[in-house]
Amino acid sequence: MTDISETIQESVEQGSRNKINATVAVLVALTATFMALCNVKDGNIVQAMSQAQAHSIDAWSYFQAKSTKESIAENSLDIIELQKGADNSAMIKKYKEQIARYEKEKAEIKKQAEGYQKEYEDINVLDDQFDMTDAFLSIAIAMFGITALTQKKWLLYFAAGISLLGIILGLAAFMHISLHSDLVSKILG
Repeated sequence: MTDISETIQESVEQGSRNKINATVAVLVALTATFMALCNVKDGNIVQAMSQAQAHSIDAWSYFQAKSTKESIAENSLDIIELQKGADNSAMIKKYKEQIARYEKEKAEIKKQAEGYQKEYEDINVLDDQFDMTDAFLSIAIAMFGITALTQKKWLLYFAAGISLLGIILGLAAFMHISLHSDLVSKILG
């Protein structure tokens, strides 16, 4: 009689293990698949960040070049105004027009450069969010592995919760909804 009860008990335990392992397998597959999609999107975001940063650097360099030209024109105007005797009104007018043009161009370039910086910062928030997604999903997959070994249901639920948190962060990033956490970014950064 004890052999029968032991056999039944073993069967019940085996069935329970198989359920947990089957659940773990499904959750790992879903988590890993979503993680792969997020990694592809994050790669695209990193490329966009690089492009925005390059545009910003180019724009600020162009701004600096215009500033240098403006400074040269201002110095030339000062020299011409200091010269006595000759009628330099045409030259004075020319340099004043150049200075005004450089000021206008610099304002436009500055606005454009600041726009590229803002674009970079906005994209960086999404990049950080995808990085956090990757971290949470990696932790969840590791915890699912431990769950399969230990057969602890509480660990399964905890790992599923971590996975769900990562999926929520990832979905929000896909939809351009900022759930960015400075605290988590600082810890992971």
